[in-house]
Amino acid sequence: MEYLTLNNGVKMPMDGIGVFLFSPDEAESAVKSALKDGVRLIDTANAYMNERGVGRAIKASGVPREDIFLVTKLWPTVYTDANAINESLARLDTDYVDLLFLHQSAGDWKAGYKLMEEGYKAGKVKALGLSNFPEEDLQWILDNAEIKPQMVQVEAHPYYPQTELKKTLDANGMGLMAWYPLGHGDKALIDEVVFTKLAEKYGKTNAQIILRWHVQNGDVVIPGSKNPEHIRDNFNIFDFKLTPEEMAEIAKIDKNVRYYNAEPEQVQAFANMAMDFNSQK
Repeated sequence: MEYLTLNNGVKMPMDGIGVFLFSPDEAESAVKSALKDGVRLIDTANAYMNERGVGRAIKASGVPREDIFLVTKLWPTVYTDANAINESLARLDTDYVDLLFLHQSAGDWKAGYKLMEEGYKAGKVKALGLSNFPEEDLQWILDNAEIKPQMVQVEAHPYYPQTELKKTLDANGMGLMAWYPLGHGDKALIDEVVFTKLAEKYGKTNAQIILRWHVQNGDVVIPGSKNPEHIRDNFNIFDFKLTPEEMAEIAKIDKNVRYYNAEPEQVQAFANMAMDFNSQK
């Protein structure tokens, strides 16, 4: 494993598993498989409705809690709920999370960030992050927050490497966690000639080459899979290294194009999206 050291000194694994769109049982099974194969970074969210499944998998794995880097997120509907962090911890059956995100830049996200700061000071949260925040809202946090965030989570892949955002992150010692690291499974991206050529050279799959590119580019990746073999493959990227020339060749396919584009009205609607997080199985 390779690690990213956050601006508060916390060390974070750079490759893990995400459980977006997994049922609780699917999340439990996938996380069990991932932990068995040595994965130590798990990304979930209260809005994924599978925190309980993730918590069960961690308990059943036998892996010490302190060896697991556990990430979850708060949905906008609970940004003003003083008990929201405690409820996530209860569902995950843990005393703390290693990284907590605000999930969307919607609702009273300024109050939500203060809530996370209180959790951080109480030891319930080891690092703070912002997911899907536009740069102007990120900048407000940087200018006004008591505790600077450690991480952002955004769409990032070789077609959209977040070059401009990374300038802000680098200036503030912040890391980037990539969702859609494989471009939402886009065959055109995965089958780019450069990845096919490098996969043949290193005896890897095209997807493994892309994930390796992310890590060398400084990105934390959380590819999601329910398939034990794919989970294992997604983690098997630390026995080779791309050369500077190969990294430069990959950089040439940057299209500055993302797959997910939410209108501001859609984002704001998240603040009124009623969900009973405690009803999850």
